[in-house]
Amino acid sequence: MIKLLGQVDKTVIVAVSGGIDSMFALEFLRNGGRKILALHFDHQTEYGAAARSFVEDYCKRKRIPLVIGTLNRDMEKGESKEAYWREQRYSFFSSWETTGIVVGDQFDSEVFRGCKIVTCHHLDDVVETWLFTSLNGFGRLIPHSRDNFIRPFLLAEKKKIKAFSKRLQVEWLDDPSNKDTSYNRNFIRHVLMPNALTVNPGLRTTIRKKIIQHYENNVDLP
Repeated sequence: MIKLLGQVDKTVIVAVSGGIDSMFALEFLRNGGRKILALHFDHQTEYGAAARSFVEDYCKRKRIPLVIGTLNRDMEKGESKEAYWREQRYSFFSSWETTGIVVGDQFDSEVFRGCKIVTCHHLDDVVETWLFTSLNGFGRLIPHSRDNFIRPFLLAEKKKIKAFSKRLQVEWLDDPSNKDTSYNRNFIRHVLMPNALTVNPGLRTTIRKKIIQHYENNVDLP
């Protein structure tokens, strides 16, 4: 069972990368009878072209309105790829009405104006973020909401998302770069996380309790 954190409106926008997490979120919310607009950001990498093609084809077949964004500036000297891509991605998500390209069927953008944007961050993402920020001197949780973004799947473990994806017959692509441990996020996921869970097998439960506590107390996270 997937328990959502907070409420998700009947009309909502979903950030879709083409990977299992976001494709699961798209289908989970659609199956809940919600009216959906998909946003996809093309990182203009070799995999990015395949992901864009996949998402375009998927949304066309499912009759899901889709808006695509892409890079609008060069990476600055000394800027990490991860930070660059994240800034560009969220910049598009926040300005999709004016900077995005509508793909497939036209739709009434007014219907989705001001709607919350769902990103499929899950419990394992929160644990990884907490580990990374703890190593840098402060343990930070991914917040349930910030600005116009909401993350209703923060209580769901990755393994449950995989299980539900198979049950819903979700289609997705695997990004080969997700295995590249030269990226900090991947190193934490593939190397640090398994060792942390060996030391504390209940780490996910501990972090889940923290998420709920912060949400219920309406605590502002850094």
